[in-house]
Amino acid sequence: MKIKTGSVSINAEQFNTFDSSKPTVLLLHGFTGSLEDWRDVSTSLDTHFNYIGVDLIGHGKSDSPTDFRNYEADVSAKYIDDVLKTFSLNQVVILGYSKGGRVALCYAANNSEKVKALILESASAGFENKRERENRIKSDNEMAEFIEANTLEQFAEVWMDKEIFNTQRRFSNQKLDKIRKKKLQNTKTGLANSLRGFGTGRMPSFKDKFNIIDFPVLLITGKLDSKFTKINARLKHKFPNAKHSIIQTAGHNTHLEESKKFVDIVNSFLKSLS
Repeated sequence: MKIKTGSVSINAEQFNTFDSSKPTVLLLHGFTGSLEDWRDVSTSLDTHFNYIGVDLIGHGKSDSPTDFRNYEADVSAKYIDDVLKTFSLNQVVILGYSKGGRVALCYAANNSEKVKALILESASAGFENKRERENRIKSDNEMAEFIEANTLEQFAEVWMDKEIFNTQRRFSNQKLDKIRKKKLQNTKTGLANSLRGFGTGRMPSFKDKFNIIDFPVLLITGKLDSKFTKINARLKHKFPNAKHSIIQTAGHNTHLEESKKFVDIVNSFLKSLS
């Protein structure tokens, strides 16, 4: 369903029959993805919860405005808030992968009373170092320009060839082609402006807000993604109540590479909330 929020529309869909007596999990995908990335996974998750997928701005069936300011952290958080209001949800569990995890963290830092728990898969809290932040903004802007100057097919080829996704090369050609086709359903405008407005370098600082997030937090990473496993090992100690689970045989996208192990970890966490 399309949800009007400000001047744009955000797409959100229920993955199971909604039951108002059950708690709800909001599912947020990563950059170049869509809510469809969660559809299969959601069928194996704890049935004591409702599951709602959201297409982030610039992705899937959500709008792709030309002004990159529509993609910034505080605006993205407002979109999430409007989704909650549409479904009359006072509090949710948010599960976010990569970029979706950063959106989840931004929302939770400013709306802690509306979040029951956070599950962050291969996510980060941005950069505290000014030079690292500036370098990442420069890199994201260059990638945005590349997207605009080339076809989506060319961008998808470059993106999927990134070192961080090396572990997905073990997939069959058929599976890789399916992943590629999903990415091509996005728009150049949406992807480019997602990087300009809310790339990792644009992530606001949470230096003084981690203590606000005192509800349960589950961090999930793949051991083969050493960069994000190290990031999350440090991130764990910033939250008052966080656990870090590492999937030994997965890389960056654990729910895609090791779906069963990912589901087992998430279900165990969800069970602990009831």
